[in-house]
Amino acid sequence: MIYIFVSMLCSVTVGVLFKLASRYNINVQQAIAWNYLVAILLCLGFFKPDVYTLRLPTSPIYYLLGMLLPTIFWILSRSVKEIGIAKTDIAQRLSLVLPLLAAYLIFQERFSAIKITGLVLAFVSVFLMLYNKDKGQGNSSIIFPLLVFLGFGTVDILFKQLATDTSMPYTSILLVVFCIAFPIAMLSAGFQAFQSHQRFKLPNLPYGLLIGILNFSNIFFYLKAHKTFAKQPSVVFASMNIGVVVLGTLIGYYIFHEKLNRLNFFGVALAVLAIIMITVAQYYGS
Repeated sequence: MIYIFVSMLCSVTVGVLFKLASRYNINVQQAIAWNYLVAILLCLGFFKPDVYTLRLPTSPIYYLLGMLLPTIFWILSRSVKEIGIAKTDIAQRLSLVLPLLAAYLIFQERFSAIKITGLVLAFVSVFLMLYNKDKGQGNSSIIFPLLVFLGFGTVDILFKQLATDTSMPYTSILLVVFCIAFPIAMLSAGFQAFQSHQRFKLPNLPYGLLIGILNFSNIFFYLKAHKTFAKQPSVVFASMNIGVVVLGTLIGYYIFHEKLNRLNFFGVALAVLAIIMITVAQYYGS
């Protein structure tokens, strides 16, 4: 279980760093760009792919992911800033319902009553989690977490499509996507710097390196956990998603004093229940 715990901790800590970014005058776009350089280097160091067999991908999904990843990561940072770690982590983790929904609507996969109920509860929990009595907060309190929900769900669907590429190991696919994402993220950060008449500042580099280490560690230990529990993937799936939801809520509420009303807490409880039901239906049938 140590792999699951470390992966979960890394995932939530990324949110904490985004929460603290403005306090230390960190340019998030620059930090995100450096994050992908670290991801590339760590992929090469830990996964040791055969770089001589790598090729320029022909599938547009690789390039779409290369553009989406830094964009969604930036949206994640804005969501953390606007509404906090707790609600953002829930929106990110509940995005798992979108690939399931795609399987049902596009690929005509048969769903059990338990899975359908879990999906319905997931959507209800997102609504309850985003509910805020303060009408003066503006649309940003809803838009960014919804974009996190839709964005991470789309990324998950695209990665599942790439996983069917049998010509390369999954770790090599990750490396190729990171190699595409890095220059795109750098160009985006450079354009922002040019527009705002800013320079690439040194503090953004170590901040981005730290985010990159945590981001890669999240992926690395999640894969290690799946390898350890090869016959029990539901343990990894449920523990990771529920753990991030609960830990993110606790850190947001008690450390950063994020406001959560009773309906928000009820939404958190429903999110946990939805993940349990989806996990049961996913791995044990109806």
